[in-house]
Amino acid sequence: MEEWKMGHIQEPADMMFANLGEQANADALLVHRGRFLTTRFMVEIGDEQWLVRVVDGRVAEVLQGPFVMPRWTFALRANASDWAAFWSPEPPPGYHDLFALIRFGRLVVEGDMHPFMANLFYFKGLLGKLRRTV
Repeated sequence: MEEWKMGHIQEPADMMFANLGEQANADALLVHRGRFLTTRFMVEIGDEQWLVRVVDGRVAEVLQGPFVMPRWTFALRANASDWAAFWSPEPPPGYHDLFALIRFGRLVVEGDMHPFMANLFYFKGLLGKLRRTV
């Protein structure tokens, strides 16, 4: 499995996503923000795929692909180096926010964008949970 390199930090994606549900569900503010959200979305990191199912603001399931015709409401797709920069402890300008990634063409959002946009702060917080701390 490809390891992401950002400075001296190297961490495989499966290790990052393994605790996503636990980290997200322990954050009362994040769960409160997503309390009306139930969806399934995909995060694509280069060739790797992750399906995340959220039920009433709680991460209910995280599955690692590859998938054959997965069902999702929307997908967030970027290459591994762009995600690595976003998830670094101190992201550089243009990598610090999901909208910055979109603005500079580094992140593509596909599918029904309504749940993503209506719960934007939830998704920023949820994907921010994967940010490494040093």
